[in-house]
Amino acid sequence: MPNDVREVRFIGAAPPAGHGLHRYFVVVHALDVESIGVPADATPALLGFTMAGHTLGRAVLIATAETPA
Repeated sequence: MPNDVREVRFIGAAPPAGHGLHRYFVVVHALDVESIGVPADATPALLGFTMAGHTLGRAVLIATAETPA
């Protein structure tokens, strides 16, 4: 599945040096169906929109990272 810049790869946490503390959200959703039928090349926005009607619950983990100047 492509990311928001339409590349099929992970772009990890890399805050610019001296930019301060950055927050990163990892979100896990529990759905009421085994498959929501979203194609592998769908955007994250389409995935989120499609999941919205099937979400039973979700958990959010917030991590922080900072690169010193």
